[in-house]
This record gives sequence, C-alpha cells and structure tokens, in this order.
Amino acid sequence: MRPLVIALLCLTTACTQFPELDATLDQATLDAPYPDLVPLGPLLTQADSMAQSGQTSAAALASFDSRLARLRAQANRLRGPVVDRVTRARMARGINIAALQ
Repeated sequence: MRPLVIALLCLTTACTQFPELDATLDQATLDAPYPDLVPLGPLLTQADSMAQSGQTSAAALASFDSRLARLRAQANRLRGPVVDRVTRARMARGINIAALQ
C-alpha cells in the first residue's frame, strides 16, 4: 500500500505546471555577460574613500557596518563542523540491519 501512495504522489507532482521564468527576462538581460568577481580589498578601499570625502552618509555607513557584522557572524557560524560529534559517532556505528527486520 505504501509504495502505491508514494507512486501516486510522484505522478501527481510530475504533472505540475511550472511558470515560464525565462519569459519574464528581457533579451538585454539574457544577453548580458556574467558579472566579474572582484577582490573585496579594493571595494573596501573605495568605500572608505567615499566615506572620508563625504559621498556616503553616516546613516548609510552605520547600516553597512551592522550588515557587515551580521554577515561576519553568519560566516563564523558556518565555519563549524556540519555534523556534530554525537551524530558523527552514531553514523560511524552504522545501521543495525537486524533491528530493521
């Protein structure tokens, strides 16, 4: 019974109509080149020079600083192990096939 339900669910999702996302983009966007990846150092230097010359408001700088702090905190959280120590030990023990029967 369970395989039949799973098969029916798979079949019904296969019939789903997806929106035409490519039709929402104009030709200029489709023909545009990918943006260049640039080092962060020169961008930060440019931002500092803009701030010192008065081209950037104090509110904008505060907003940038808070966003930068949030992004750094998120990056620090992502640097840890993906699988914690307890789960890794459980995975190393493997699956007890006898318990499944």
